[in-house]
Amino acid sequence: MPRIHRTLPPKGTRIGIAFSGGLDTRTAVAWMSRQGLDVYAYTADLAQPDEKNPADIPPSALKHGAKVARLVDCREALVREGVTAVQCGAFHLTSGGKRYFNTTPLGRAVTTTAIIRAMREDGVDIFSDGSTHKGNDIQRFFRYGVLVNPHLAIYKPWLDRAFVEAFGGRKEMSEYLVSVGMPYTMSTEKAYSTDANVLGATHEAKDLERLDASMRIVDPIMGVAHWRPEVRVEPEEVTVELARGVPVAVNGKKGASLFETFVTLNAIGGRHGLGMSDQIENRVIDAKSRGIYEAPGMAMLSIVYERLLSAVHNENTTDLYFSLGRRLGRILYEGRWYDPEALVIKEALTRWVAGAVTGTVTLELRRGDDWTLLDTRAVRSAYDPHKLSMEKTESAFSPEDRIGALEMQSLGVLDNRELLLHFAKALGTGSGAAANPLLGDGSDD
Repeated sequence: MPRIHRTLPPKGTRIGIAFSGGLDTRTAVAWMSRQGLDVYAYTADLAQPDEKNPADIPPSALKHGAKVARLVDCREALVREGVTAVQCGAFHLTSGGKRYFNTTPLGRAVTTTAIIRAMREDGVDIFSDGSTHKGNDIQRFFRYGVLVNPHLAIYKPWLDRAFVEAFGGRKEMSEYLVSVGMPYTMSTEKAYSTDANVLGATHEAKDLERLDASMRIVDPIMGVAHWRPEVRVEPEEVTVELARGVPVAVNGKKGASLFETFVTLNAIGGRHGLGMSDQIENRVIDAKSRGIYEAPGMAMLSIVYERLLSAVHNENTTDLYFSLGRRLGRILYEGRWYDPEALVIKEALTRWVAGAVTGTVTLELRRGDDWTLLDTRAVRSAYDPHKLSMEKTESAFSPEDRIGALEMQSLGVLDNRELLLHFAKALGTGSGAAANPLLGDGSDD
C-alpha cells in the first residue's frame, strides 16, 4: 500500500497536522474538516520569536474545524539539539566566513519527532503539514515522521492537485476562509517570508529571491539591524562558561535551565546584531535557493566553543571537528539528524571532543560580527605559554635538539627535489635554470 495519499483519505479518518496558525495551515484545517476528516492539530512551542504566545495558536485550529488541538512543548529539546550541533560543528554553509547555523533543519527534527509521538498517543497515523514540493521541509517532515512511526501515512494538501488548483495562492486561500466564516486578517504584507524558532530565524522568498535585494530590506526579529547608522549599539563585554561543551553560566550567573541560559545568549547577541548571514544554498533537490538568517545565541556559543576547542585539542582533533562537522551539517540539512551515520559522528564529537571543552571565554561585542576575544580560561588546556616563550625560560627541548630535527627533515626535502626534477624533464620543460628557475637543472647535485 502506498505510504503517501495522493488524494484525501476517506471521511471519518483521523489526520494530524503540524499547525503553525498561518494562512496556509488554517486553510488546510478548514478544508479537511469540511471534507469529513477528523483533524488533530499540533502546534510546536519553539519559543518562536515571531509569535507573542504560541499557546494562543491551538484555539484558532479548533475554530477552523479541528477536533483536537494541542500545544507540544519543544523548547528545551530544541536548545539541547542546538547545543549538540555547536559541539559537533554541524554547519556546512558559509559565505565570506559567516555561517548558517542550520536552525530550521534543527527545528524540523525536534518538531516532527515530538508531534508524531503526540499523534501516536492520540491514535493518529496520518500526518499532514504545510510544506510544498519545491522545498527541503517536505523531505524532513517525511523522514522524521516515518522514523518515529513506521506505520505512518502521509497526506500533504500541497501535493494534492485538487487542493492546489483550488487554493494555489494567498488570494484564493483568503477568499475560502471568508466563505466559511473564518476571515483571516493578514499582518502587514512583508517583502519576504519568515520562519523562526528559539535557535534562529530564516527570511526567504518573494523579494529575497532576487540577489539585488540585500539584507537591508529585512527587519530582524531576534536583534538589531546593525547596518543602519541610526541604530545605536554600545560595546559590551560578556563572559560565557562552558562545562563539557554546554553553556552553564553567562557573566557568572547560572540559568535555571539550559533553555534559560540560551535565551540569555540570544538577548545579548541580538542587541549587537551578532550572527546574521546571507547564504546561497543547495536544497535537497540540488537546486539553489537564498536566505537571510539570524542566530545570535548560536553564533556566540560557537565563538566561545571553538575558542576553547582550539586551546584544549591538538590540530588533528580540530581538523576532524571541522571536516566531520561539515559532513554532519549536510546530513542535518537533508533531514537525517537521527540516522545511524549522524549518530556515529555525534557520538564521537560530543564524547571525545566536547567532553574536554570546559572553561570560560570573555569577549567584547560591538556591531554585527565585530567582536574581540579578551580572555580564555580552559580547565584542561594544551596551550602553555612557557613551551614556546620567546623569553629565556626552561624549555622542553634545546637548540641542539632542533638542529637534529632539521637535519632529519633534509632527507625528505632532497627526495622531493629529485622527484620534482624528474617531473620537469619528463614533461618536456627542458633543463637549465631558465626552464626551471626554482630548482636549476640538477647539474650541481
